[in-house]
Amino acid sequence: GWDIIRMLRTAGKGMPVLLLTALGTIEHRVKGLELGADDYLVKPFAFAELLARVRTLLRRGNTMITESQFKVADLSIDLVSRKVSRAGNRIVLTSKEFSLLEFFIRHQGEVLPRSLIASQVWDMNFDSDTNAIDVAVKRLRAKIDNDYGTKLIQTVRGVGYMLEVPDA
Repeated sequence: GWDIIRMLRTAGKGMPVLLLTALGTIEHRVKGLELGADDYLVKPFAFAELLARVRTLLRRGNTMITESQFKVADLSIDLVSRKVSRAGNRIVLTSKEFSLLEFFIRHQGEVLPRSLIASQVWDMNFDSDTNAIDVAVKRLRAKIDNDYGTKLIQTVRGVGYMLEVPDA
């Protein structure tokens, strides 16, 4: 799989790539994503999750995400300079808060389970007894949502969170 991704990306092919593999260590996932995979799913997996991930990749279209600047409503994030602003006001984030916001931005409109956030942002297995994810999201919300009318980080009860612009 890695050789095929390397070959596709070297040839400039921007089609979405979803790796389905039995190799589930953090090192394997990171390597696959760094080589250019858009998503990584470890066997065994639920068929419904596979379908959701494929639909998400297809929604994005045939281009690789190479943008360094994103805008959601009045929130702007620059991945290269690591600057964030909302309604023109600069927001200072910790490294982990920035990584969490970047993950939300890259998966805008998707419901992100706490376990996925933990594995992708913290590189850890999710312990359902810990509230570390909830605390981190609360701190991020305090910086990017609390002083603004439109709340961008939504709670999906019993599942996790999503970043979206709510309907007016």
